[in-house]
This record gives sequence, structure tokens and C-alpha cells, in this order.
Amino acid sequence: MNCQQLILSAMGVISGAVPLFGYPPPGFGPTDTTATNQVKLVIKGNYRYIYANGIPDHLAGQFPNRNNPNAIRPQHYEYRVPVEPKVARNSTPCQHSIFGIAVNGVVFDPGTAEFWNRDFRSGWNYEALSGKINLGLDQSNAHVQPTGAYHYHGLPHALISRQGKENEMTLIGVAADGFPIYSQYGYTDPDDATSKLLKMKSSYQIKKGSRPGGPGGHYDGTFVADYEFVKDSGDLDECNGRLGVTPEYPDGIYHYYLTEAFPFIPRYFRGTPDPSFQKRGLRPGQPGGPGRGAFGPPPFGPPGFGRPQNTGRGR
Repeated sequence: MNCQQLILSAMGVISGAVPLFGYPPPGFGPTDTTATNQVKLVIKGNYRYIYANGIPDHLAGQFPNRNNPNAIRPQHYEYRVPVEPKVARNSTPCQHSIFGIAVNGVVFDPGTAEFWNRDFRSGWNYEALSGKINLGLDQSNAHVQPTGAYHYHGLPHALISRQGKENEMTLIGVAADGFPIYSQYGYTDPDDATSKLLKMKSSYQIKKGSRPGGPGGHYDGTFVADYEFVKDSGDLDECNGRLGVTPEYPDGIYHYYLTEAFPFIPRYFRGTPDPSFQKRGLRPGQPGGPGRGAFGPPPFGPPGFGRPQNTGRGR
């Protein structure tokens, strides 16, 4: 079974299937929250096309809520990823685009719309899972954009439980570059599927010292720019992934992890992300949603989150 078929199997669909549900024109979708989860894939040439309505297939939190005023509504998702993903020469920053999509059709969307002084040009972007701000996240680290899009900011615990167990190496989605996404457990030896499972540790750390401007104060994880990548300080590379074997890929493949600590969801792509995952149309600062597009992707902030360099095997 090849890479394409394995991810299709995890998503519970059949290669070549057509969507079983129709999509209304943009802006005219249903607004009720009683819709059921829908996700289908279609293979055409070198790509697989993912169609989903973004409704979770697990229990979600109460939305709207005090810190997230938006109700879950069906979406019109159409994404494309390569059948055979390839590691790129250099990594690519996520820059507030959709990182990937889960096997249930809910998107992984790590960015937020909240900036210091409500100024995206400042670069001081609040981190959703810092514990310093309350964005109304539920038990799966998810909440809802003004568009009604339910999306994950971190480990989707309810989804992981549906797919397997929290302490297993569980395939939970695919990134915009086509590489698979796993929950937080991986093999102690990335080349040995008989080695013990270990909770993967991110290689990002909070910077030491004080911020050079903007909000000032000591680095404490409130902002994305409070973190820096420290090579070999954890199990994963700057893209929060590595090359190695997995239950689905016994010959090895580059793959990503979601982790308990920053970046939670990766902020860089090891491959080349498909343009279909770029976001458009939502104004920055709207509650519950990541910054979107009229102004282009905001920076990670001064002094930079840092653009990592290619590390070959991706360890």
C-alpha cells in the first residue's frame, strides 16, 4: 500500500470516490449546527483533492461561548496535496496559512488574529496556547472563526481518541505539502519500529532575556516571537517533524508531529505547501480566527522567530 492509499484509508474513504454531498455557492451555506461530518477524497493525476465540510466527528465544546462568540457552521473546503510529497531544499514558513487537514476534515490552523496593540505590523502575535489569553478553546484545543470554521490549534484529543489511543503513534492528518501528521508519540529510534514509543519533544524554547521593543517585558511565551528553535534540544527538527518509520510507512517517510509544547502545530513545512491552503478574506483581529489576507501574511515578529535551514534527513 503506497503513501496515498494509507492516508486515504485513515480518512475512511476510497480512492477515486466522488463527494457524497454537494456544496452551496460560497456565502450561501447552511448556518445550522446540526450538519454531520463529511469528507471525501478524489485522486486526479499527481494530486489528491480533499473535499470536506469541517464539521467535527467528535464532541466539540460549547460554541458560542464567553471568549469565542462564533457558532460552528459547515464549510466549503477544497484542498489539494501531492500524491508523492518531496522534501524541499529549504523549509517554508506557515505564515498564517492552513497547516493541514485532519482525517475528519477539520483544519489544523495554528495562527491567531490577536496582536499586541491590535497592530499586526508590530509582529507581536499572541500564541493561542500560551495560557496568557483565553480564546475559548475546547478540550480538543479548537475553537471557531467568524466564518463558522471549527479548527484545531493543538492536539485534538477527541479526534486522537477516536483514531486510537493517546499513547499510540496515531496518524491524524495530512499537511499542505502532502506529508502525514501524527499525534505526539513516535519511536525512540526513528529507524526501528520495534523500539519503544516516546512522547516527542519539541526543539523550541522560550528565549532568555527581555523583548527589545513592542510589549516589552521578559519573554514568557505569550507571543509567537518569544520562542526560538534550538537544534538538538528535542526530538524534532524546526518543522516539528523528522524522517523515520511509522506504523503506516515501514520503509520510512518524513512526517510531522503535534506536540504538547510550542509549536503545538508545526509552523514550517518541510515540503512545498500547495497554494490551496492559503487563506483569504478574514480581517485580522476578528475574535476566534487567525489573521487572513487583505494585508498578506504577517511576520513572526522581531527579533525573528527565525527561518530554519534545510537539515537534510530532517532529524
